[in-house]
Amino acid sequence: MERNFTNLSDFGYFRVSAVSPELRVANVHFNVEQILQSLKLLDEKSVQIAVFPELCLTGYTCGDLFFQETLLAEVKKGLEKLVEESSKFNLIFIVGFPLRVESKLYNCAGIVGNGKLYGVVPKTYIPNTREFYEKRWFGSNLQTRIISLFEENVPFGNDLVFISEDNSEISFGVEICQDLWAVEPISTKLANLGAKLIFNLSASDEWIGKAEYRRNLVLSQSARLNCGYIYAGSGPWESTTDMVFSGHCIIAENGKLLAESRNFSFKTEYVVSDIDIQLLTKERNYNDTFSSSDLSMTSKVSVKLRDLNTVDFFRKVRKHPFIPEDLLERASVCNEVFNIQSTGLARRLLQIKSKDVVIGVSGGLDSTLALLVCIETFRKLDFPLSGIHAIIMPGFGTSKKTFTNARQLCQLLGLSVEVIDIKKSVALHLNEIDVDIKEQNLVFENAQARERTQILMDLANKYNGIVVGTGDLSEIALGWSTYNADHMSMYNVNAGIPKTLVRFVIDWASDNLFDNRVRKVLKNILALPSTPELLQSDGKEINQVTEEIVGPFELNDFFMYYSVRYGFSPKKIFYLAKVAFSECYSDMEIYKWLVNYYKRFFVNQFKRSCMPDGPKVGAIDLSPRGNWRMPSDAEYEIWTKELENIKSKV
Repeated sequence: MERNFTNLSDFGYFRVSAVSPELRVANVHFNVEQILQSLKLLDEKSVQIAVFPELCLTGYTCGDLFFQETLLAEVKKGLEKLVEESSKFNLIFIVGFPLRVESKLYNCAGIVGNGKLYGVVPKTYIPNTREFYEKRWFGSNLQTRIISLFEENVPFGNDLVFISEDNSEISFGVEICQDLWAVEPISTKLANLGAKLIFNLSASDEWIGKAEYRRNLVLSQSARLNCGYIYAGSGPWESTTDMVFSGHCIIAENGKLLAESRNFSFKTEYVVSDIDIQLLTKERNYNDTFSSSDLSMTSKVSVKLRDLNTVDFFRKVRKHPFIPEDLLERASVCNEVFNIQSTGLARRLLQIKSKDVVIGVSGGLDSTLALLVCIETFRKLDFPLSGIHAIIMPGFGTSKKTFTNARQLCQLLGLSVEVIDIKKSVALHLNEIDVDIKEQNLVFENAQARERTQILMDLANKYNGIVVGTGDLSEIALGWSTYNADHMSMYNVNAGIPKTLVRFVIDWASDNLFDNRVRKVLKNILALPSTPELLQSDGKEINQVTEEIVGPFELNDFFMYYSVRYGFSPKKIFYLAKVAFSECYSDMEIYKWLVNYYKRFFVNQFKRSCMPDGPKVGAIDLSPRGNWRMPSDAEYEIWTKELENIKSKV
């Protein structure tokens, strides 16, 4: 990989780690040495910030030993050593320890690095129920803002936000265990103050079901706050007098689990992941509920952070971001998609008081899904299926396979089928406008598409119904439609569904909603490539393959997801695509189709500016009335220049 693609900081990635080290209760020297050993390992992995568990210098389960002067004195020595030794490592780390301030003991987190103690954060919510009775030892709500440690004035408080000296987009805050479980978590306040990363030092014991609850809590908080959440839990070397700890470590980002470890291991355990700061920034741009509070000088702490200049990438990049990997989750998503589509169409039919729809069926994926949605809609409304007018319109490029699939599907679904051959009418039309039918040019192709749409629109008038559109989200992004032809309908049920998801929804529907005969035809349709079938053919085989013209849909959907959803640059998207598709496509193939994607996306906005109504299904929607507002005549020169810069390095 070229060096220009190895500085992950340029792409907004930030490397974090959660560590559960080997520990001995009340043995500060041993614990400090374990932390230092971990730091050496993490430094070699280019980690930028690491977090350790609550009270990791002493162990959480010291009990009344927290009152012992000997232990507290040893803690100060251990902390001072960590501060001194931190200059040897190129990372920031956060450790937990008890600290007496103004005659009261506090459960604290220290932010350490570059030979400095940047700040101390006290635990706010002190649990004193069931197996926890921390109020016996620790206090909270200290108003002091500055404390003196090691002959230095150190910021103190639960509202400290630490900001990178070199990049103000990188900011983080710290909370301790119970602070997350509270009704008003400290992390919520920190996020409102600008923190994009939250580090939690925890000592949460284990009992049946608690790990799942804890995981969901972390994921939920990271989603609510559009933040990265890094959680480090104490491990099994804590005292087991009454409790057991597992060393649960979690890294979450905006509701997604990036890394997790919970092994009940007596060895040091850690997880590392690269959090996408750019992604979090984009999410917060869309979330207008964040406070515009300014950071006071006392809450803002500048820290020196390393760049992430490495070829290693601690993050999984999914090839198909629209498709859940878990089979149960995937089935649930397909069911939800189908419900959204059918409910949207049902509402429109109820509004116009019509029980008739007209749909062109080609034997391809999109019209198949739209047809299945019509069936489900009529089932919901208890309308007779005779109101679904399925129209098959063979043209010059229609193959026997697609025609047969279309007709069999309609018949097996119990629909009456109208077959209207468009070849004669298109030939007549082309002759009238003085276009040689033998040229097989764009006029020849588009005339067929517009003839089909004209037929559907006129039949909709005849039946007092509406034309159901079939074009999917991927085709809308690429402008892969003929203006005022398949581009137009009266309600498009597929407008919010990318092509990669269309396949899975059809497959799910075939397995769950229809009988074996219908299922067999649907599987045949799924086995064929996407094709416009607009060029002359012998009718036996498919002679036009869409993906050979516009590129693989799995690549286009990948490009669309990251360019539209998060506004990532071409350079970053190219890098992510290389990671995701390294075993499928060469760098040059990825580059070729990325260039094609950007060109098509920009020049075809005029089609999206007047697209028909259709339901939003996922996070990405290109309706000009919904998520996407873009001028039809925007320039794309700056994107082209960046793409040219990429080419020189491929």
